[in-house]
Amino acid sequence: MSFEISLSGKTAIVTGSNSGIGLGIARELARAGADIVLNSFTDNAEDHDLAKEIAQETGVTARYIQADMSKADECRALITKAGTCDILINNAGIQHVAGIPDFPVEKWDAIIAINLSSAFHTTAIALPMMRAAGWGRVINIASAHGLTASPYKSAYIAAKHGIVGLTKTTALETAKEPITANAICPGYVLTPIVEKQIPDTMKEYDMTREEIIENVMLTRQPSKEFATVEQMGGTATFLCSDAAAQITGTTISVDGGWTAL
Repeated sequence: MSFEISLSGKTAIVTGSNSGIGLGIARELARAGADIVLNSFTDNAEDHDLAKEIAQETGVTARYIQADMSKADECRALITKAGTCDILINNAGIQHVAGIPDFPVEKWDAIIAINLSSAFHTTAIALPMMRAAGWGRVINIASAHGLTASPYKSAYIAAKHGIVGLTKTTALETAKEPITANAICPGYVLTPIVEKQIPDTMKEYDMTREEIIENVMLTRQPSKEFATVEQMGGTATFLCSDAAAQITGTTISVDGGWTAL
């Protein structure tokens, strides 16, 4: 049996997808034929233009639906407003760095809400839709920090470990159905935000771009290469394919060997 990836007729909702990893995943799913729902907390013309651009490039239907993923009711309303959800990509996330005694309570609460609780709320509404359709894919974007830890990132690491646990539970609750749930665990990905950090870091350390990437930013990534948003999208697209129908409840690391250390 050979496998061809066609997601025509499927609708994918990607949270936190007006830039970076989320947008990269949305573009790759659209190229495979899936209709797309983009999301973020803003509601600008540029957000809706991204959806139009994807539709024009790929021929699929693409929409933008605003929702603040720190709020449970808006997370749930996102799925309801979309009307259908065959593929759910829980990608929305934020970060804050501080030691535990100094970690602001409001930052802890926001990171747990956006990085973890939002995935619970969206999944709770999406699963009945997938069951009614007889097919579904839940893909949670975790992190290398969902499998290991670093200092000063307590909320992020707690949330990403939690996402891995939620993924496993979702998989077990759908194990006898044509629905899978998996987590992608990226290391450092070259997103626009990361790209903007490089010049300032070069000045701070008085190093070249190449030295900063290899010796500072990718110190824990053995490949010494960034992953790309296209690779994140390709991995997600594979997990939506028939070839991945028996891959469920696990993590897929895209981290250049980070978690092999």
